[in-house]
This record gives sequence, C-alpha cells and structure tokens, in this order.
Amino acid sequence: MKAQEPYCRWASAMRRGSLVCLVAVSFFAAVRSLCHLAQAESSDQPHREQRYIKVRVKRKPTDKDWKLRDTRTVELLETFRAGSRQIGRSKYLGRADKKVRATGFFYAKKIAERWWLVDPDGNLFIHIGVCSISRGRSKTSQKPLIEKFGTWEKWAEFSTELLAEYGFNGTGGWSDAHLLRATPRPLTYTLSWNFMGSFGKSKKLVWQEPGHLGYPNRCIPVFHPGFEKFCDDYARQLAATKDDPWLIGHFSDNELPIVFDMLDRSLQLDVSNPDLRHGCEAAKKWLDRRKGRKARPTDITDADRQAFLAYALDRYYRITTNAIRKYDSNHLCLGPRLHGRALSLPSIFKAAGKYVDVLSVNYYGAWRPDPKKMAMWSRESGRPFTITEFYAKGQDSGLPNNTGAGWLVPTQKDRGRFYQHFTLGLLESKSCVGWHWFKYRDNNPEDLSTDPSNRDSNKGIVNYQYKPYLPLLEQMEQLNSEVYALIDYLDSR
Repeated sequence: MKAQEPYCRWASAMRRGSLVCLVAVSFFAAVRSLCHLAQAESSDQPHREQRYIKVRVKRKPTDKDWKLRDTRTVELLETFRAGSRQIGRSKYLGRADKKVRATGFFYAKKIAERWWLVDPDGNLFIHIGVCSISRGRSKTSQKPLIEKFGTWEKWAEFSTELLAEYGFNGTGGWSDAHLLRATPRPLTYTLSWNFMGSFGKSKKLVWQEPGHLGYPNRCIPVFHPGFEKFCDDYARQLAATKDDPWLIGHFSDNELPIVFDMLDRSLQLDVSNPDLRHGCEAAKKWLDRRKGRKARPTDITDADRQAFLAYALDRYYRITTNAIRKYDSNHLCLGPRLHGRALSLPSIFKAAGKYVDVLSVNYYGAWRPDPKKMAMWSRESGRPFTITEFYAKGQDSGLPNNTGAGWLVPTQKDRGRFYQHFTLGLLESKSCVGWHWFKYRDNNPEDLSTDPSNRDSNKGIVNYQYKPYLPLLEQMEQLNSEVYALIDYLDSR
C-alpha cells in the first residue's frame, strides 16, 4: 500500500488541478459570453443573430425611470442583406421594376394580399413622408429661415433636397405644398383641409386644444342642416390642383373628437343654442326609431352607442367625400386623420371604408404598431391605411420635451432605431401604404403662437435653426432606401 501512496498523491493532485482548470475555463467562458451579450445589447453593430436591441424609453420626461423596450432594426433581420438588391426608382420614387395599369394619378390597389399605392405611371409605390414642412406662421418661427436661406424658394429647395437625400419621397399634412411643388426636385404631396373644423369656426363652435380643435361636449355638428352646403362651397378650392399628378390626395380634417358615447353626449347638448339643437334632435329621433319613443338615456347600451357613432360618421364621410370628388375626382380621398380611442372602434372603420380610398391614422402610445389593431382597420374598412403621425423625442436635443404625445428616448440614434422598429411593423401588416413622421422641424420654444402641443419638443429631423439631426437621418435612410427590398423580404418569409 505504501508503494502506491506517491501515485495516489499525484493522481489526487492531478484531479484537483483539472478541477481548478475546469472551473477557470468555465468562469472565463461565462465572462466572455456576458461580454458578447452586453455588446449585442449596446453596440452600434449588434450581432445579426440577435433579433432585438434594447432602447431606453420614457412616455414623459417626468417619469421616474426609463423602461427598456425591445427594438428591431434592419441590420438585425435574419438573412436580409442591405444593398444586395438594387431596385430602380420611378420618377415619383416608386419601384420601377413592377408596373400595373397607369391612370395619370395615384390610386390604391391590392396585389397578392398586399396593398400598394400606384403612381401616375403605373409603378408600385409606398409613400414615405414627413409632416409640417412649413415656414411657420409667426415672425418668430420664420426668423431662422430668413437668416439661413434668405428667401422662401431657397428654403423650399433645401428642404426637398434633404428629404430626397435620406430616402423620403413625399410630404405629409400641414406642408407648404405650393412652394415645395415649385422646386427643381419636387416630391409627392398631400393636402390638409378642415371641412368640419372650418364649419365649426364659422358657427363659433370650436376652440384650440392641444393638437386639435375642441367641440361642445365633444360632439361634432355633423347634423347641422348647413353643414352639407358649407362643404360644397368649401371644396371648390380643391379644383386648383385637380390636374396635378404629384398630388396624392386630400385629408378632410384632423383629429376629430370621435367619442364612443357620442349618443349620450348629443342628447345633453343645449337645445336653446340654434347651432347645437340639431345634434340633440337627431340623436333623440335616432334613439326613438331604434328603441321606441319611451326610451330614456338610461336605456342606452354599448351596442346603441356603436350604432349611433357609425350613423353619425357615415353622414360625415358621405358629405365630405362627395364634396371632394365633385371638385377633384382625380385624387385620393384620405378622410380625417383618426386618433386616440377611435382607433379601437370597428364601427368607425366600417363607416369610413364605404367612402374613403385610404384610411389616415395618427398613431401614438405604441412602441410597435399592434398587428391585431391594424388587421381590424383593414378588415372592417376593406381599405389600406397610412400612418399620418408618429415620432420620438431625443433627450440629447437640449429641449425640455414637455409637450407632445411622442416617446422620449436618450439619443438621436435611438429616435432612428424607433423609426426602423415602428415602420418594419407597418410593412409586416401588408395593409400600410405609407407613413409620415411628425415632423420636419423642432418646436421653437420662443414661438408661443403655436397650439399647446407644439411648444418645446424635439420632433423634427432638423432643429428649429434648420440643422439636420444626422444620426436620426442616417437611421431613417437605412430603412427608406431599402423599403421595396424589405417588402419582398417580408413577403417571402
């Protein structure tokens, strides 16, 4: 036994050494793994097999803590290689490799389960735009423009060239269409109108609220007997651009207060006011027909509320769309820009689908667009949609960022990551035919003439002195330049 003791001691030492080595290897392997994971979470060049990165997000600057949100970008898509396919662009910056019937104007068409816009030459098209490319109304807002560019025309040329350089092919609502259209490099555009808003102003029934107009008891005066004639007269001005192929279509209003309990609210309107009593009378007559003359407000059910809302919105869409098409039958009817609770109400989309060509949605409060909600919009309406407002604000902009509905993120690059993440979700829906970032230029904190939602925030792709946010724009361009290749990639999966 003693002869074996040295061997036993040697073997025991070897076992202890192997165990130490094994522990050491395991430890360093774990550390290396954690380092790679951290790099994938925070690096500007995350691993391709990592499907998401994390972006820190707040809803409001006053929120105590940042929340981490899964965020997908183009470079994280498995098997997709940016730049591997060169798809030519048409005159209007649609895709030049796929053509259908040309009409000389834009129209919407569903092809193999995916909705598209078709440009005037018959090329398939996705409208990638920016809202509010405008000089501003006040001298305070216009002062930086004059100091930097000297003339309106030079400002317009700078703006269209900047958009085109970073892959945008059009402009959204609230833009100076006449000036932008006259540049050497015009972009497709939309026009914003206020059928209900202007009628309400003519009757002194509206006031400014953050982002939109307010109405008595949140009821639009759609049953007023003068509304239809007003819309016909108002729509005459649309004839000025009816032959322009660069125009995509017309928005009829912005963010109307479409509320679920419009029936209850209409019954509460002041009947002594000659411009409000028609809403109350129409609601009472509708309720009598539906439930009998002895029906009381306490008898109203949610089914009644849905049905009355559809009835009221049907009247709005019919009157405004007929007026638009009477004076401009060439361009798309885009309807009012829906928002808020309205986006969850199927009855609204069913009513809209009978009249508009494309739905318009201002979409806030979602880091990623909801697939079920988007499917409902298209299913109930039978129409495609455009997202007409969305954005995120950067904490690094130097602005307080107190106003507005968009998310707050740490950096401009994070704003661009949100842009990619959100628009990839839109493309996956197959019913989205475009989107418009809100907006072109940051709020000017010194300009107090704007509505309360546009006072002090980083919403723009340029600051209020027209300096571009390049980290944001570079992220935007990565997706914009690949949009048609991305659609083919997503449809092939």
